[in-house]
Amino acid sequence: MGLFSCAGNNGALTSEFAALYDNHFSDDEPGGVVLVKKGPDVIFVKSYGIANVTTGERITEHTIFNTGSISKTFVSNGILILEEEKLLSIEDPIYTYFPNFDHPEIAKKIHIKHLLSHTSGLPDARKVEEEKEFYLTAKDRENFEPILHVQSLNFEPGSRYEYSNPAFNGLALIIEKVSGRKWQHFIEEKIFTPAGMDHSKITDGPYPQIGVAHAYTPDDGHFREDDYGEFPTFAASGNGGIWCSVLDLAKYETAIREHLFLSGEAVEKSRKIYSPECWNDTIPAQIGCSWFIMGKHDEANTYGVKIVYHTGSQGGFRAFFVSIPEKNLFYAGLFNRPVDGLDELRNRGLELLKEHNWLD
Repeated sequence: MGLFSCAGNNGALTSEFAALYDNHFSDDEPGGVVLVKKGPDVIFVKSYGIANVTTGERITEHTIFNTGSISKTFVSNGILILEEEKLLSIEDPIYTYFPNFDHPEIAKKIHIKHLLSHTSGLPDARKVEEEKEFYLTAKDRENFEPILHVQSLNFEPGSRYEYSNPAFNGLALIIEKVSGRKWQHFIEEKIFTPAGMDHSKITDGPYPQIGVAHAYTPDDGHFREDDYGEFPTFAASGNGGIWCSVLDLAKYETAIREHLFLSGEAVEKSRKIYSPECWNDTIPAQIGCSWFIMGKHDEANTYGVKIVYHTGSQGGFRAFFVSIPEKNLFYAGLFNRPVDGLDELRNRGLELLKEHNWLD
């Protein structure tokens, strides 16, 4: 296990964070890395276990993991970059970009903002279990193709929340249509480069397989590999194709806060809950442009600060990304195996920050 801390007077907090995570990992098994950062200062970072069970390579804060659905925030920010360049609007109906829907009236009532906020009503028409072999290598286009043939919506756009992976395959394709190049290259230039994310990668078919952690799932007393080639839809990168170290994820959050690739106005829009007038779900709206948002005064928020977050789960990879902008705090974890009670661990970490007065 590797521990590095710029704790200064924060030794007690560092020790409590270590105690929180230490018992969940072993040195000789897949594990992960956890980081807490305030402004430019690392409060806590500790790595656990191995990145590759074949080579025995150790996990460090530099290890590159698949971030799962945290990837959606990159695609969302790519769309907002294009909007700021006046090449599209999130108010555009998706029919503008997909006129080949079998039922055009469906595509005409759904706007880009509905895809971004998981409120489109589009059903996931993929037959992943029945066509598992096909979806082991199917990319964004193949994953969005069944959506073009849906005959009806699950609900009227903007009225309810229903998490959608294919929506972000579609958004990645919109980036390609508007920019005229692969969406992966667009994100690399427009986000990775200004953010200084020099080691991050984006799934493109089987890439990347070298220089990254592999993911594993416990299976009858051992760990079986569970990433590209084993997990269907892994190659559908618009919904889960970003690979980062925890340090690069911290650079991403810094770049957002410092407006290195999006203006302050665009960042504010992306991290503001989308609350359409036609909302009639049993749960309140909680998403902006892909980000989950816990408002400062939300009944369920016991921390007293606005929290912007996303989680990730793909194959054996698990991840979380938590930003507390008003306190300049960033808290993230990347793992190459399922972790029991990960949500509770993440939330306990927030409670530790509160107990040590970091959220005051």
